[in-house]
Order: sequence, then structure tokens, then C-alpha cells
Amino acid sequence: MFGLGLYELLFILVIALIVFGPGKLPQIGSGLGKAIHDFRKGMGGEGSKRNGEGGKSMAKKDSEELPR
Repeated sequence: MFGLGLYELLFILVIALIVFGPGKLPQIGSGLGKAIHDFRKGMGGEGSKRNGEGGKSMAKKDSEELPR
């Protein structure tokens, strides 16, 4: 995972606890999760890699909305 081992991840967690405190970490995690969700949604849909759909659903939707 990104070339980080267990000790590196623990070190980052300890630094985050020191800087932000234990009360802020759930809010930061939630905000980060929402940001990743919105980024994926903006890049063409959620789970496009998992479903194998890619941009197919968007292309079909766009072609249906065009006047003929």
C-alpha cells in the first residue's frame, strides 16, 4: 500500500494524534472520506473500475439527450 509498512503507518497515526488530538481524528477521517467520494464521483461515477463500465453509462446517457 503506497510503499508504506506497518511501522510507517503507526508513526503517521501517532503524529496525527499529537497534532490534531483524539477528538478531531474522526472528523478529519470523515472529511477525507467525503473528499475521496466526491472526487471519484466527479471523475466519472462511483465504482467505475469495479463494474467495468468506465464511461459507457455516461456516453449512453449523453447520446440519449441529444436532439435528432
